[in-house]
Amino acid sequence: MSPRARRSYDQYCSAARTLDAVGDRWTLLIVRELLAGPRRYTDLHADLPGVSTDVLASRLKDMERDGLTTRRRLPPPGAAYVYELTARGRALLPVLEALGAWGAGELGERRPTDAVRAHWFALPLLRALRAAGAGEGLVEVRSDEGDFHLYADTTGEGPGEGPVYGDGPAPAEPDARLVLDAVTCAALGRGEIALRDAVRDGRVRVTGDGAPAKALREG
Repeated sequence: MSPRARRSYDQYCSAARTLDAVGDRWTLLIVRELLAGPRRYTDLHADLPGVSTDVLASRLKDMERDGLTTRRRLPPPGAAYVYELTARGRALLPVLEALGAWGAGELGERRPTDAVRAHWFALPLLRALRAAGAGEGLVEVRSDEGDFHLYADTTGEGPGEGPVYGDGPAPAEPDARLVLDAVTCAALGRGEIALRDAVRDGRVRVTGDGAPAKALREG
């Protein structure tokens, strides 16, 4: 399948040009998934419930054409193709965080038809950690929805060229470990409670000896 001809608003405006590149349905959610690092097509499809295989393939081709992603083959024994963000694609992290903050109040209660993945709470928790002044470090999150880890930062620009977050337990001893239930996780995602308040009220249990853990416990 060849990439589609680019559709354009044909407006000399940076916002319009941005929407030319990322305004299609699913594009920014693909970016959200690839902020976890290189991913196979099958993994992307599994974590984007509702997208058809044709649409996903088309969006990935468009994103590669527009310089947002690249595709490479893993060495043996993997020998699978993975997609990953370019520096230009990674620069959309603050855009996604701003969209998430703007839309937090739109979440409401989870609907019966709503899919959920634990790592979808990573970006809201990154914002919450930053607002709490937790500093930088590797943070593991254990919730009813599942475990994931993230790399807290103070700038909102992410940890250089590495992943912003990932599924499952932290790949090394975390600087902080947060344990919380699904209700608290959702409340943090909706912006209904600050992370420091949730820690103080016992809704989030914090362990670890790193700077983020100490900052949250001392708050």
